[in-house]
Amino acid sequence: MEETLKAYWTHHALAVNGLILLHMLGAIVVGLAIGYERSYHGRAAGLRTYSLVCLASTALTVVNGYPAMWYGGLSDTPGIADPTRSIQGIMTGIGFLGAGMIMKEGFSIRGLSTAASIWVTAAIGVLIGVGFYVAAVFAAIATVTVMSIARGLGRALPHQTMLHLTLSYPHNETPPADDIRTMLERFGFVVHEWSFQLEEGGKRFDYQMVLHAQNDPAHMKLVDELSRTPSLLGFRLSPSRY
Repeated sequence: MEETLKAYWTHHALAVNGLILLHMLGAIVVGLAIGYERSYHGRAAGLRTYSLVCLASTALTVVNGYPAMWYGGLSDTPGIADPTRSIQGIMTGIGFLGAGMIMKEGFSIRGLSTAASIWVTAAIGVLIGVGFYVAAVFAAIATVTVMSIARGLGRALPHQTMLHLTLSYPHNETPPADDIRTMLERFGFVVHEWSFQLEEGGKRFDYQMVLHAQNDPAHMKLVDELSRTPSLLGFRLSPSRY
């Protein structure tokens, strides 16, 4: 038993763990770079989701490059099964579990980072299962770090904010679209998309807009302005991340 435990911590085993660690470190950097591009444009999947998915994919791929080092180099021992099929079944099942965490709320999608964290946790479990303990510890620390700081990092870096705005007016008091566009520009918003609806038998007219703004706009000042508009029947301002 003692010799078996020592096999996980030999010089060669630690060197392989180090190579896996370097692969995962590169995956985190690439995932953060791609995630920042998505986060900058106000998409739901950003820094955390992309970096965790890239990390998990790399971990699951690179362990297949060192089958001789599975179970501390004892993978060729009679009676020890190939874990590949088990890994495939685990990740498929975790994929369904992660999909259940993703929810659409209005014009936003939530739960992507939670789903990605579940998936990367399963990948870390695979690393532990095949005996790459050092790589697994690094992956766990990297996951906690990404989940903790990536959101704040995305807010600190230059980014775009996307909001969905619905304005409802009496049909005979509906202001022109250009007036609404000018009002929104005063608060730092640019209208990216328009849609129009005539409701309640022609009595109510709705503007629906997707708004873009650099960094964090003065959305509460916009809310105050809309609240004081006498002709406005109602409005809804919500995140638009997809």
